[in-house]
Amino acid sequence: MAIKKSDLYSSLWASCDELRGGMDASQYKDYVLFMLFIKYISDKYANSDDFAPPVVIPKGASFPDMVALKGKGDIGDKINTQIIQPLIDANARLARSDFPDFNDPNKLGQGKEMVDRLTNLVAIFQKPELDFSDNRAEHDDILGDAYEYLMRHFATESGKSKGQFYTPSEVSRVIAKVIGIGPHNTRASTTAYDPTCGSGSLLLKVAAEAGNKITLEGQEKDVTTAGLARMNMILHDFPTANILSGNTLSNPKFLDGQQLRAYDYVVANPPFSDKAWSTGLTPANDPFQRFTWGEPPTKQGDYAYLLHIIRSMKANGKAACILPHGVLFRGNAEAVIRKQLVTSGILKGIIGLPANLFYGTGIPACILVLDKENATARKGVMMVDASKGFIKDGNKNRLREQDIHRMVDAFRKGEDVAGYARLVPLDEMASDKNDYNLNLPRYIDSSEPEDIQDLTAHLQGGITTRDLDALAAYWQVMPSVRATLFKPLRPGYSQLQQPIAEVKAVILGHAEFTAFHAQATSLFDDWRTRHTPRLMAFKKGDQPKALVEALAEDLLASFKPAPLVDAYAVYQQLMDYWAETMQDDAYLIALDGWVAKAQRVVETDKKGKQKDKGWACDLLPKPYVVARYFAAEQTALDAKQAALDAVSSQLAELEEEHSGDEGAFASLDKVNAASVKERIKEVAADPEAADELKVLKQWLTLSTEEAALKKAVKELDAQLDRQAFEQYARLSLVEIQVLTIHDKWLARLGQDLQAELDRVSQTLTRRIRELAERYATPLPALSDEVEALTAKVGEHLKKMGVVWH
Repeated sequence: MAIKKSDLYSSLWASCDELRGGMDASQYKDYVLFMLFIKYISDKYANSDDFAPPVVIPKGASFPDMVALKGKGDIGDKINTQIIQPLIDANARLARSDFPDFNDPNKLGQGKEMVDRLTNLVAIFQKPELDFSDNRAEHDDILGDAYEYLMRHFATESGKSKGQFYTPSEVSRVIAKVIGIGPHNTRASTTAYDPTCGSGSLLLKVAAEAGNKITLEGQEKDVTTAGLARMNMILHDFPTANILSGNTLSNPKFLDGQQLRAYDYVVANPPFSDKAWSTGLTPANDPFQRFTWGEPPTKQGDYAYLLHIIRSMKANGKAACILPHGVLFRGNAEAVIRKQLVTSGILKGIIGLPANLFYGTGIPACILVLDKENATARKGVMMVDASKGFIKDGNKNRLREQDIHRMVDAFRKGEDVAGYARLVPLDEMASDKNDYNLNLPRYIDSSEPEDIQDLTAHLQGGITTRDLDALAAYWQVMPSVRATLFKPLRPGYSQLQQPIAEVKAVILGHAEFTAFHAQATSLFDDWRTRHTPRLMAFKKGDQPKALVEALAEDLLASFKPAPLVDAYAVYQQLMDYWAETMQDDAYLIALDGWVAKAQRVVETDKKGKQKDKGWACDLLPKPYVVARYFAAEQTALDAKQAALDAVSSQLAELEEEHSGDEGAFASLDKVNAASVKERIKEVAADPEAADELKVLKQWLTLSTEEAALKKAVKELDAQLDRQAFEQYARLSLVEIQVLTIHDKWLARLGQDLQAELDRVSQTLTRRIRELAERYATPLPALSDEVEALTAKVGEHLKKMGVVWH
């Protein structure tokens, strides 16, 4: 049976708990990631028939051999000497520094503590869902994504100083897309390089965008992180990627003769404002002539990395580099280099990113996009200010799918988008006013327009024509809605014709809004009709990522011409649902086909006791089967449940009303059937207890009714549960597809679209209400009200014998 992608991830994350006690996240990640690595290469290559497998696994050095060490007193030493060392000896690309010490008592504890911890860790990777022997990572990236998931969690937990090994995957994807790499312009000999590669995630995103097996090379200063990168490459099926350790600026490892090797594509996320960049280096006598445009400041290494990148690009090479915003406007030595960068024509674009995206720092950064091809003919720099497009994610900000798509679209098209993107001519940057200062607000005004208060409207009432004209986008689509809502008051001012509370109803009920709504809904219906055959044809072995890309791109294109609706927001709805549910479903289908099998959920507690928690089906949960096949039974159950809720509510109210010291239940220790019956017997003959008796009998009647309803609900629920469970075995392939595609996926996406359409009416309503309330009471009316209230207070004071002037 296949496992959901999200379950695989959480299972891996649970493995980290086995190591956490007292160990820093930046340390325990090395153990967990090594375990994932050894399990993967053992499953994939241990019994390989390949003449020369990418990873050679010597006899006795595979994951099953590690399993055999569980519980042994010398497990840590044996993992080091019998598993890790033979692997290193057999594979020239692997080094001892790539792997953690499994016999380190300072990190893993002494004696039994170490044995237990390592035994538990090995046991976690024995789980059946972590079986990679069917090579499922070959055609998609479940495993690579799992590694990425762990990296992101480790970066989050490692804190500021130690999270720098990881570039958020969303930013990596933007870079991979804006450098222009793709299947159409790559082959095996295409080269990509990252001079500060960290764990390799940025290089791998470039390779994924390329769509072909290209040549990857990277250098990383931290030896442990370089080891993570090498493992990451193998896990992503790039075992021939070349990752070397060392300081790129003082000791670059990738050379052709005496010169830096030049690449088709270079990408980097160097350490921000590296204060020690020149250690071991004399910039004035640099053997690689990287600093001919100028020498970066001693305490700020941003341009040192940028100049290294430019030197590492082929004559028509492309590159992108993440740097802090300061590189765009800082003066002195950096201003000199920046002028050279702009006048050379190599700078193709700048994308300003939101603050607090990265794990090592909270400062905002930008992507500088470089392109040597046709540099001398370049007439301007494409600038994109994407600083406002993000979502809060814990204590960090994160780019959403729509943010990525929006900035990449704007960059690629090179068109002006008000307040967001602009192709800035070189002469504008070179002007006396700007003097090669590239700070984005100089060229793109992304500030929100000021909401101006109108004094005349405050004095005399009315809503200004200027404020209503600002809603022109709505009136273009619904011209007569404006006339329905407003009437002229005096030149330049209008008055709302309906009470404020009725504005939304007027908009929703107007024929033009209904037509707009119908048009947008028909776009979705057309998209659904086009893609239902594609969804029905999706089968075992297909690629989920290719599926969602086709669906999402066409959805975005479908809604781009639609007025008032934000096409990117509609696109985001699909991508959110994909991440939440649809992705897991697609991976289950890709692994097992269209199988909807209801299975018992059995939980085992710490004492080994098993408890049946009912049943479940991941692909097709019970409510969808019930809604289609047992709607009448569900309605009957709901009606009984509603009756039960009503009686329970009456009982609770009765108890609350009569529970005080003088109440009917005051003499009872506990309000239950036995004590109430006993009390009825006691007071049955007492004429003074008539009221109490009436309440007690009423309680007893309701309680009896509640018990009967509870029993009926339980029986109906059990019956419906049994019917639904049995229905799964009868479902045909087509029925499973219809239930999943129409009832589950498309129904939910249709609801999400309606939420976007509702937002249009809500936004317009909110603004009209705001304007109407702002100017509802003009100054003279306020003055009259104050006068009337003052007179009233004066009268009261006079009656109290107080004179107030």
